Amino acid sequence: MNRPATAQTRNEQEMMDKSKRALETATDPMEKLRLQLLSRGSTGIMGFGRIFRRMDDDKNRSLNMEEFSEGMRDSGLNLSADELAQLFKAFDKDNSGSINFDEFLENIRPPMSAARKKVLMEAFNKMDTSGDGVLSLEDIRKTYNVDKHPKFLSGELTKDQILTQYLNNFEKNGTKDGKVTKDEFIDYYSGVSASIDTDAYFDLMIRNAYKL
Repeated sequence: MNRPATAQTRNEQEMMDKSKRALETATDPMEKLRLQLLSRGSTGIMGFGRIFRRMDDDKNRSLNMEEFSEGMRDSGLNLSADELAQLFKAFDKDNSGSINFDEFLENIRPPMSAARKKVLMEAFNKMDTSGDGVLSLEDIRKTYNVDKHPKFLSGELTKDQILTQYLNNFEKNGTKDGKVTKDEFIDYYSGVSASIDTDAYFDLMIRNAYKL
């Protein structure tokens, strides 16, 4: 991932290693799922969300057990049939045979403090100049600051190349639409947030990157 500081890359690797270790003793299906996704790095949560949102062909924002199981298989996650059933049952509170996958994905995201969510929304809303809830490369070019990016400073990459790489972080699991929704933005940064211990560092990173 392209981030403003090499320290962040180290943070992410530590998070991935820590998640893998925690997986060895985790028993709660929800925690196991979250740890598996975090062990893939900051894009793990976002890629998982894209798979489920892509499955919502009828746009009813819900999944039955068959769709849920299919999404899990497509995600390559190592959960038993019993664990899948436990997860589904936990979210099918009214026993309707379907779950609201927005609520499900919100629970999969690692918890973020109100302060982190606030600065994220400031960044997204600043970039979303059209107000349509979707970011394009042009939106990102106007606000995402690459001036301090190590590969720009070294001359290895141009600004446009770095911006394209940044956008590609959101283009996982075969979906290449050149756009970033608010949900995808939050999914992605929930993974980034999990690798950062302090609100102050997270806030500074976002403010520097998006010129807030």
